[in-house]
Amino acid sequence: MSLTEPTQLDAEALYAALLDQVKAGLAGAHEPAIVGIHSGGAWIAERLSRDLGMSERCGVLDVSFYRDDYAKKGLPAEVKPTSIGFDVAGATILLVDDVLYTGRTTRAAINELFDYGRPARILLAALVDRGGRQLPVAADFVAAHTRVEPGQALRLKQADDGRFHLTIEQDNA
Repeated sequence: MSLTEPTQLDAEALYAALLDQVKAGLAGAHEPAIVGIHSGGAWIAERLSRDLGMSERCGVLDVSFYRDDYAKKGLPAEVKPTSIGFDVAGATILLVDDVLYTGRTTRAAINELFDYGRPARILLAALVDRGGRQLPVAADFVAAHTRVEPGQALRLKQADDGRFHLTIEQDNA
């Protein structure tokens, strides 16, 4: 695994690489569906579903209520509704996040997914893995690995034209 400098990350090029990985990885999967974690993961999931012709099997999760730090952090102002309009039971779910970090968001998303049914399999895709795991979580598909300084966050942004870009910001968490 080679590390890419965070300032050298081209989100559009990373998306193209992730799309190729996911396309190959979902080939032959049983009842595949894509679920993005709000907000960056949802943007990527929506675009993947369009590019893969799976728009009818795309959903979005907001894991705010499932986070293990909910009591400490409280409810964020930007909570969005979870929307899964297909049967999760028995499906192969591609869970999508923008930046994989501690693994806690992924754990929360898996917990919420099981409220909708028991998938046959869950695969994880992330645009960027920034390391720093606190839970044993690894992405099946990842476009780049990087490190960001403590106290900073790598954030995915989506422009009005739908194009992605990554920024480094002070972490408010």
